[in-house]
Amino acid sequence: MDYCMILTTCPDNESAKKLAAMLVESQLAACVQLSSVTSFYCWQNQQHADPEIRLVIKTRCCLYPKVEAFITAHHSYDVPQIVQIPIDKGSKAYLDWMDQNTVS
Repeated sequence: MDYCMILTTCPDNESAKKLAAMLVESQLAACVQLSSVTSFYCWQNQQHADPEIRLVIKTRCCLYPKVEAFITAHHSYDVPQIVQIPIDKGSKAYLDWMDQNTVS
């Protein structure tokens, strides 16, 4: 099986925790890690520098379309960041655990 991490951000800790919990409960993600970041970007012709919470979603590549649809449906942003990063290698025990904690 192929594995990946999917990155997204939320505007605050509460919405990030809610999204992370829903992803794990639905078994679309084996694990979601949250960390505080500051994002610099342009939106609607204005430059922004905003605090956000980054979600690192650990899952299987075959679940990417479902995770993307889930984030899009439950996110407050018009255009949320949804980026897939492949996991080329990992410990067998951890990858087996990811298999056991995501839907088939």
